[in-house]
Amino acid sequence: MTLIDALHINDSGGKILLDYLIKSIEESNIKVTYILDERIKSSHAIITNNNVIYIKSTFINRLLFYLRNKKKFQKVFCFGNIPPPFNLKAKSYTYFHQKLFLFIPRELKFKTKLILFIKSKVVKQLSNNTDFWIVQSNLMKHDLLNKFNNNSDSKVLVHPFYPPLNQFSKVSTLRTPKSFLYVSTYQPHKNFENLINAFKLFYDKYKKGELHLTLVNNDSKIIFKINNLILNGYPIINHGFIKRDSLFSLYRQSEFIIYPSLLESFGLGIIEGLENGCKVIGADLPYTYAVCKPSITFNPKLVKSIIKAFETALNTKSIIKTEQLVFNEIDSIKRLIGKNDI
Repeated sequence: MTLIDALHINDSGGKILLDYLIKSIEESNIKVTYILDERIKSSHAIITNNNVIYIKSTFINRLLFYLRNKKKFQKVFCFGNIPPPFNLKAKSYTYFHQKLFLFIPRELKFKTKLILFIKSKVVKQLSNNTDFWIVQSNLMKHDLLNKFNNNSDSKVLVHPFYPPLNQFSKVSTLRTPKSFLYVSTYQPHKNFENLINAFKLFYDKYKKGELHLTLVNNDSKIIFKINNLILNGYPIINHGFIKRDSLFSLYRQSEFIIYPSLLESFGLGIIEGLENGCKVIGADLPYTYAVCKPSITFNPKLVKSIIKAFETALNTKSIIKTEQLVFNEIDSIKRLIGKNDI
């Protein structure tokens, strides 16, 4: 029996990936046991014939579960960055997708940085308890090996996976020329301030373009600034929280994905935009080049550079086609979970 340990996943992008992973496992009739955070019991609609155990997500509860069940499983797949709490006889895989455990941005609040620092130390301390790491890109592999230097290259496998959006609709939509979309929730390193300041100055000069965002009201200062600009006639459209079937349409209506984030483990919004026909305007940072060859790049720390990227987008003839470099490898993940040669 295989254990899928996703106890520390309960929201955001990790929850989207978890739902997709469970759905894929169930559709393939792979026999597993899930251990999940009790907070998601009513928030996911995955129908499963497998055993599901919901408990409160704490380090102690997880440790106790492993102590009570350490001989029950032949394979363990930890989906949530944290290896097993101790060495197991079972073969173990840890899917690592949290870049903030490797690099902590200066922009974060002290309390947040302290929590991330402690968590990163815990992960490093437990890193010998997993037989293999699985990461989303060669960049993440490089960074993980540098951070946890007690691992060998052969222990880190690159298998990105993500739920495709193009299954939601077959209806063609018209793209809005010079429309720029940034799909992200607010965190300081997501760099909304520079993006919004750059778009304002760009629009003041050219009176062209639309900026589309998906911010919820979790940062009152940035929301207030956006609403004030909208009241003053700037074409900024904040869609707020948006369901994935609607997100599909939003990608299909946009000409460009613009991604000014200062730190990403994968940049799922870039991949989703690419697979739905958008050109990518990406930060001149390694995470961009790990997933694509962008059409336009910029220095995300400089407002002037972001303005220049907007200006370049006005001249369609000079824009090169974006090339996608990574693809969905969910089948590889399922083979690792389901194979019997342990």
